[in-house]
Amino acid sequence: FREGDKIEADYRGRGKFYPGKISRDRGDDTYDIDYDDGERETRVSKRLIRKKDRSRSRSRSPRGGGRLREGDKIEADYRGRGRFYPGKIDRDRRDGTYDIA
Repeated sequence: FREGDKIEADYRGRGKFYPGKISRDRGDDTYDIDYDDGERETRVSKRLIRKKDRSRSRSRSPRGGGRLREGDKIEADYRGRGRFYPGKIDRDRRDGTYDIA
C-alpha cells in the first residue's frame, strides 16, 4: 500500500471494514488510516487492510450469475453513506431493490 491509497480497513480488528485512506506508511507492514467518517487509527497491520474494490457492481452475484438472489451473502452500502456492512438478501422485491437482514 502507498500513502493516499483508498482502502477499507478492519477498524480495531473487530471484523467490520470501513472506507478510508492510507495516511502514513510506517515501513514495518503497518499503516496509519484516516477513515472517511473522520476516525483515525495508527499502526494498522497490513492483514487488516484491503484495497477498495472500484469494480464492485451492485448487480453482480457472489454465485456469478449476474443477479442477486435471496440468501446471498453480501456487503451493502447502508443508507448510501459509503459504509458497507455484511448482510444477507432476505427478499428480492423484483424491482432492483432488496431487503437485507
